[in-house]
Amino acid sequence: MGPTRRRDLAAAALLTAAVAYVLLLVLYRWFPPLTVWTGVSLLAVAIAEAGWAFYLRNKINEGEIGVGSGRVHPLAVARSVVIAKASAWVGAPVLGWWVGVLVYLLPRRSTMRVAAEDTAGAAVAAACALALVVAALWLQHCCKSPGEPPENANGATD
Repeated sequence: MGPTRRRDLAAAALLTAAVAYVLLLVLYRWFPPLTVWTGVSLLAVAIAEAGWAFYLRNKINEGEIGVGSGRVHPLAVARSVVIAKASAWVGAPVLGWWVGVLVYLLPRRSTMRVAAEDTAGAAVAAACALALVVAALWLQHCCKSPGEPPENANGATD
């Protein structure tokens, strides 16, 4: 299993944004109101993952230097990688969805009152989804062993 490629995540986000925009052209009138709390649950997961990443990184680095226990069970690291990959692959389409919503709402803010009201909630949700993707990629990066070569050392492109 290799590292999650950012270009694949970007492609998933862009494809989802395009689908979201097309769906909103037809279905926006039936959407419930968007509040600033709409996407905050993603931020909670992102904060938890980032905290776990810093903890793991510190434990792995302690083991390299020989200070403290510095031992992390390999299965815990493997599970962390799986969580990081899953979070990145959930966060990217969710980010795409909210970007699609924003692309739909921003030009309509001056003509539709409800679009102006929904813009803040969609922007917060998009930012929280972006935070989830960034935290997931950071967690995945922190799960590498210290002696491991960089991701693109074998000439693979990102």
